[in-house]
Amino acid sequence: MNKIWFSFRFRVLLAGSLSLVACGEKAPAIQQAADDNAITVKQHSVVDTAYAPVLRYSGTIASTTEATLSFKTGGIIQRIFVKEGDVVAKGQLLATLDLTEINAQVQQASQQTEKAQRDVNRVKNLYNDTVATLEQLQNATTQHQVATEGLRIARFNQQYAQIRATENGTVLKKLMHEGELAAPGSPVFYINGNAGSDWVMRFGVSDKDWAVLRKGNKAIVSLDAYPMKTFTGVITQIAEGADVSNGTYQIEVQVLPGGLRFAAGLFGTVQLQPSSLQQVRLIPIEALAEANEKTGFVYSLNPDQRTVKRHTVTIAFLEKDKAAIVAGLDGVQQVITDGVGYLTESATVKLAQ
Repeated sequence: MNKIWFSFRFRVLLAGSLSLVACGEKAPAIQQAADDNAITVKQHSVVDTAYAPVLRYSGTIASTTEATLSFKTGGIIQRIFVKEGDVVAKGQLLATLDLTEINAQVQQASQQTEKAQRDVNRVKNLYNDTVATLEQLQNATTQHQVATEGLRIARFNQQYAQIRATENGTVLKKLMHEGELAAPGSPVFYINGNAGSDWVMRFGVSDKDWAVLRKGNKAIVSLDAYPMKTFTGVITQIAEGADVSNGTYQIEVQVLPGGLRFAAGLFGTVQLQPSSLQQVRLIPIEALAEANEKTGFVYSLNPDQRTVKRHTVTIAFLEKDKAAIVAGLDGVQQVITDGVGYLTESATVKLAQ
């Protein structure tokens, strides 16, 4: 009986020992397999800095003396003396209305004034003879004054039944033609001045960029028409309200031609350097796993150095190969760059040697 028990116990102990040996051999194999499947990554330090971003926008050159010219009164356009692209001088006659109706209105108002004057003279004589009352004389005098003002209005409309250039410049666009019926105030010409130093670039910016821009901030302007040349500029106007059509804030940058020839409508880009600084955290742009407008995602290593943590960050701006982060990286000193495109929150990683 004792021999049988000893034999059974020996076999149990032997099996247990062999099992422990097998497990000891399998553990390194499992660890090695896990390392082989881990994603190799690299880290980069997060840099805290006060930074003024370079803002880039597109726009077109315009003149500050641009004008939309129209007739004060309505009528049939009789003559147009210029075409698009023509250079005009201040005061030059550009277009006239058919004056048949307008001249008739002047003549009618003139006759009414003459009649009112005769009425005043007649009532005044009757008043002197005590036949007419003072009230009748006052009424006649008032009617004469009303007729006189009517004549002045008719002559004013006659004077502005023509369009003259308000500045030396160029006709950018002609919107109507001879024989068309022009309503009062309907645009007929777009004209820009050519004083030589009044060129500006206008464009809309976001609310965040608007908040850091100031009048007097410097600008660098590049125009497609002069690909090898840059022009200096300065912010002269900043809108105090958003454009209701697109929600942006209008900025105007005065551009110096530097002796070159400018024309309205030249397309280009402008780089703005705000004077105010932002406190940001700079990371390599490749650390962004995803980005959607101002929101992005980055990863950092957990303390075990084998798993990762996903962070939702707020992007202030992108500048060359850097992303400026204003929120979402509190306490994070390093972010993952290489291998970030393969990561998920359940991924196993290993640092590159």
